Amino acid sequence: MNDKPLILGIGNYLLGDEGVGCHAVAYLEKRGFGAQADLLDGGTGGFHLMDHLMHHKHVILIDATLDALPEGTVRVLKPKGHADFPVTLSAHEIGLKDLINSLALINQFPDLYLVAVSVKDYNDLRVTLKPKIKAALPAIEKEVKRILTHLNRLEVAQ
Repeated sequence: MNDKPLILGIGNYLLGDEGVGCHAVAYLEKRGFGAQADLLDGGTGGFHLMDHLMHHKHVILIDATLDALPEGTVRVLKPKGHADFPVTLSAHEIGLKDLINSLALINQFPDLYLVAVSVKDYNDLRVTLKPKIKAALPAIEKEVKRILTHLNRLEVAQ
């Protein structure tokens, strides 16, 4: 079990805002987060990510969500299973939920934090983020820093 947290970005890089998780991981890597955590662009999710999730005690998942919140809203959720994820995830919803269910079934569910970024249009064929989503990258960084600080305090307390 790896005590170093995993920061996992999920999304389809080719579908604009739907790929915000991938863009966020690249952004965090440029900001030096590789010294504090393992960074992984998980693409569109799926069972190939199971090994990564099973071998990390703490996982920070960054993903786009389709919800009623304003575009670019960043929030942190602490899901304990697939039912705790936002009602509508983006295009890879089924694969990610299946993965989460599988981890719970084999009792390998990590300490998971979801950094959810509200998007409105995720089907544009482009590799760039819209201005409101790109402007959310510093807020994503702030939340990831906050989670890492919390995890460091937990480790010190143990």
